[in-house]
Amino acid sequence: MEKFIMSFDAGTTSERAIIFNHNSEIVSVAQKEITQYYPQAGWVEHDPMELWSAQLGVAVEAMSKAGITAEEIDAIGITNQRETTIVWDRKTGRPVYRAIVWQCRRTVDYCDRLAPHADAVREKTGLVLDPYFSATKLAWILDHVEGVRERAERGELLFGTVETWLIWKLTKGRRHVTDLSNASRTMLFNIHTLTWDREICEWLNIPMGMLPQPVGNSEVYGESAAEFLGGRIRIAGAAGDQQSALFGQRAFAAGDIKNTYGTGCFLLMNTGETPISSENGLVTTIAWGRGGKVTYALEGSVFMGGAVVQWLRDEVGLIATAAETEELAQKVKDTNGCYIVPAFTGLGAPYWKPEAQGIITGLTRGVGRFHIIRAALDAIVYQVNDIVTAMEQDAKSPVGTLRVDGGASVNNYLMQTQADISNTCVVRPPCVETTALGAAYLAGLATGFWEDEADLANGAEETVFRPKMDADERARHIRGWKDAVKTLL
Repeated sequence: MEKFIMSFDAGTTSERAIIFNHNSEIVSVAQKEITQYYPQAGWVEHDPMELWSAQLGVAVEAMSKAGITAEEIDAIGITNQRETTIVWDRKTGRPVYRAIVWQCRRTVDYCDRLAPHADAVREKTGLVLDPYFSATKLAWILDHVEGVRERAERGELLFGTVETWLIWKLTKGRRHVTDLSNASRTMLFNIHTLTWDREICEWLNIPMGMLPQPVGNSEVYGESAAEFLGGRIRIAGAAGDQQSALFGQRAFAAGDIKNTYGTGCFLLMNTGETPISSENGLVTTIAWGRGGKVTYALEGSVFMGGAVVQWLRDEVGLIATAAETEELAQKVKDTNGCYIVPAFTGLGAPYWKPEAQGIITGLTRGVGRFHIIRAALDAIVYQVNDIVTAMEQDAKSPVGTLRVDGGASVNNYLMQTQADISNTCVVRPPCVETTALGAAYLAGLATGFWEDEADLANGAEETVFRPKMDADERARHIRGWKDAVKTLL
């Protein structure tokens, strides 16, 4: 009987299930968008029960499409939007509040209060003080939802990021765990000792009994309850979406770099078994833990990547679909001096300005619809280039190749412009679903579906975008971007 691996890809805007065969080929996909809640300016929330029901629904749909039964699924791997924070009742499984999404900026004041401990937090967790991470989100729920702190202190409530929530639901509450990559994004986890940090929990008044058990990224955590998917299936791998994409790109060597173009953009460099502290606005994180060894990474995060295109479509109404931006952006030769700085939820790396707001500069009567569409795509490129530059400075060497994935990486205009502005080769794999593929790899390696890392290789042809822009033009474009950003700093 042929066996398959199923990935749960619990993203920011949708839940997906993707089934892979042994050749890393996609056999079946199902997807469902999830509701975005914006209760106040800068606040972003999800319904945890919708996350669960949508994820379970697409898993059943993907299996049904391919005519695959639970018996044929060797294992499930989970990858998820990171930092998003959920608190629920350990007995009833009911959330006490909506999930606070990684994009949410409501906890700026919590970070301000932690400022005297910024160096200690950075040393312990590898992270900078920012509302992006889970810790202050959890503290906010404890402080602002009536009765929650008392219930937490009585041991009645549990905390988790999205993979923790899904594993808990799939196993009907038998396992309350978090993988090392997701734990490292909470700002509560010591990435050197691989334990929850008691001191940081005390600073934020977080009961440690709420916290899940840290586990590796590639091991069997338990089995799904039989009634959910028609039989018990092993849950054998989990990783935050960006670390999962790094693994899916087979970036196993120190120095390997990838960027994922999703709702946000996330560039990671594998630094091997040694955590490197950035001097240029990046964060240090755990890439994955396997076989008793921990691999670390440097990371830079762009909060608004593909979400800029979503804004063009949903809020501004300049496009009907994301796919048409590739053609429309090329109807003009440039942006006619227009720059968009999409700091809709603050600026991430390397600036870390949570209070920043988005702007459009260089507007004249000559700037039209196509210029703005092109400027929106270019804004993604410039933000990524800022991180590439910071990474080159930390690594003390130029980035020769940038491996790319994620939904927006199919846009050829975007990829060529990235190669031009960053002056590096951009390499796109044949399967851009490397986030889901990474989770599949982690699960399949744990169960023996794939024998080892060498067994993961596939010879499919990649697409390479080489820089074509001359140095003077590149410098002019980057200078214009920097001037636009300066208005916010």
